[in-house]
Amino acid sequence: MTLGGTFQLGVLNVQRLGFGTMQLTGPGVWGAPNDRDGARKVLRRCIELGINLIDTADSYGPNVVEELIHEALHPYPETLIIATKAGLTRSGPDRWEPRGNPDYLRQQCEGSLRRLGVDQIDLFQLHRIDPHVDADEQFGLLKALRDEGKVREVGLSEVSVTQIDAARRIVPIVSVQNHYNIAQRDADNVVDYCQLQGIGFIPWFPLGNGKFSAPGGPLEAMAAELGVTVPQISLTWLLRRSPVILPIPGTSSLQHLEDNCEASEISLTDIQYQELADSRKAMRRWTMSG
Repeated sequence: MTLGGTFQLGVLNVQRLGFGTMQLTGPGVWGAPNDRDGARKVLRRCIELGINLIDTADSYGPNVVEELIHEALHPYPETLIIATKAGLTRSGPDRWEPRGNPDYLRQQCEGSLRRLGVDQIDLFQLHRIDPHVDADEQFGLLKALRDEGKVREVGLSEVSVTQIDAARRIVPIVSVQNHYNIAQRDADNVVDYCQLQGIGFIPWFPLGNGKFSAPGGPLEAMAAELGVTVPQISLTWLLRRSPVILPIPGTSSLQHLEDNCEASEISLTDIQYQELADSRKAMRRWTMSG
């Protein structure tokens, strides 16, 4: 599989279709998965399918997924790029709070290095900008970790264009990870900015279409026409939307993982792509009529 071609995240060469690990935990992204061995099998299958960008975070579990990655894949293939994140704390299932003071971010980086079993984190991302801490202090800590060689490249998550510009004045930014999918496109301007600047855009929740992907919804007819699934067409659209988009669909199912990878082999005509791009209008009409 081509997995959508490749993209250069600074010095890191990645396949455009990656894997997000949030679902490899217990309910509410809390605790260990019910099937730990199954989670390890999914991670190993990623490598077999050619995926070389695995995205995680210290807050997944917390700590659980970084440990799973080490259990399943260490010693790592030379081509594997592991991206992790810091900047959120957890107090229970589905509970997340920003924490961006530099001492905490440094502590979490050191913990990720230990859990992953590496001397350097390939891509270290600020999970959220903490509004209670000066943003430049948070960006400055990212620069310090990069200068010290603890992280190779730096990324941001859930940021505006203005915030990306502010960060780039302090440290090179190679990736931005915002909520984005075919139905939820509030970050369109960030995607366009990233494309202009050559920054990778990693959409989290790339399949989160809600009613948009429900039976009888706007995507179903197009998926049926192409003989594919709705999740596959959602990923295909993202890969076509911009060459800097790097989807990271997550799953705990081997079958879903393989189905997601097959999305990179699907082609859309210009007309089909535009119909999907305009399909939010159809979604609104469908939702109102339903």
